[in-house]
Amino acid sequence: MNESQKRRAARLKRQARVRKKVRGTTECPRLSVFRSAKHIYAQIIEDTTGKTLVAASTVSKDIDLAQCGNVEAAKAVGSAIAKKALDQNITQVVFDRNGFLYQGRVQALADAAREAGLKL
Repeated sequence: MNESQKRRAARLKRQARVRKKVRGTTECPRLSVFRSAKHIYAQIIEDTTGKTLVAASTVSKDIDLAQCGNVEAAKAVGSAIAKKALDQNITQVVFDRNGFLYQGRVQALADAAREAGLKL
């Protein structure tokens, strides 16, 4: 097992541990974050039906960025998803860091969503 496979296995273990406790309901859906080397994705999911209610990412056309894999891009995605959620009357969500450590881009996305009016 090489180093990247070990890192991926460790992230999946963290993801399973968090997902045991974190569930998105109709009243309080789940804000799930995925980050890759180049992009960051966020979606609000209602787990009882398995539907994605709102999604935003650095790939979407409404977010215009020069670079996509940095903290500024994560802040833009966080504020965009909060704005879309508030438009659909979603005010409170439970945060799912998806096995990623709560630092850097993941933390910037969460902080920007909080500043835009979403309760995490």
